[in-house]
Amino acid sequence: MSARVSVFIATSLDGFIARKDGSLDWLDAANETVPPGEDCGYREFMQSVDALVMGRNTFEKVLSFGDWPYGDTAVTVLSRNPISFPDSLPSTVKHSSEDPQTLCKRLSNEGVKHIYVDGGITIQRFLAVGLVDDILITVIPVLLGEGIPLFSPLAQDIPLKHTGTKTFDFGFVQLQYDVNRNA
Repeated sequence: MSARVSVFIATSLDGFIARKDGSLDWLDAANETVPPGEDCGYREFMQSVDALVMGRNTFEKVLSFGDWPYGDTAVTVLSRNPISFPDSLPSTVKHSSEDPQTLCKRLSNEGVKHIYVDGGITIQRFLAVGLVDDILITVIPVLLGEGIPLFSPLAQDIPLKHTGTKTFDFGFVQLQYDVNRNA
């Protein structure tokens, strides 16, 4: 049985995940409005995840945050080029140059049941080959005007089934969808 593949990400209202230079200052500013202890369901989501797959750009951005936020969760960093990992990272962080299908098949065969995919290009690659099962997008109430988009042009439509909307008093809105592969 194939592992379930999920996306959990935040975007600006106009659909950007970062500024053109990769900056997340707008997200940091928005997070200042979040009450202490509120994580918009992220902790619960991460408890359901067996493995996280991210692209190299996302990995480099996460490293800039300081402490490694994923503990001993298995993390695969996708890159065509070799990566030198800091000694401070757990041994559960690995590199792969596999395509999404091969990686998902391998992780499923290793017993992984739930994969979290993060990073714009990586999400786009997994969506393009039909591997994403569900998407949760937290929309932040800010317009950036330009930046790095979550979604890119597609070869064909990807139909979604709305499964939930949650609003937060501090202005965030979460949209949850299942990818409708039977449409």
